[in-house]
Amino acid sequence: MAKMSNEELLDVFKEMTLLELSEFVKQFEETFDVTAAAPVAAAAPAAGGGAAAAEEEEEQDEFDVMLDDAGDEKIKVIKAVREIVSGLGLKEAKEMVENAPKPVVEKVDKERANEVKGKLEEAGAKISLK
Repeated sequence: MAKMSNEELLDVFKEMTLLELSEFVKQFEETFDVTAAAPVAAAAPAAGGGAAAAEEEEEQDEFDVMLDDAGDEKIKVIKAVREIVSGLGLKEAKEMVENAPKPVVEKVDKERANEVKGKLEEAGAKISLK
């Protein structure tokens, strides 16, 4: 088998669906007895007061966009969720919307979080950022 460059491998991965990529990662982990999970940082010490919590909020650079409620326009919200979460099928999107509150996207920057929040609120959903 010819050796592939990093760019060629990335091109192959770009063509895969999230489900295919997830299965690949599992098989890779089993084959090489490794884990692809990011190391978890030690938990921060408990906040000593409101000032410490306010500092942490200002420094927050990763956000989770939570779907709190689909509202009256479930179909629009399902379509928006499918647009936002690539590789998500109709059934999975419907289950996510019906089982709210659920995270739609996790650990994204503030700009992406606000973009996702805007799309979902435009579709009629109730959203919160965490």
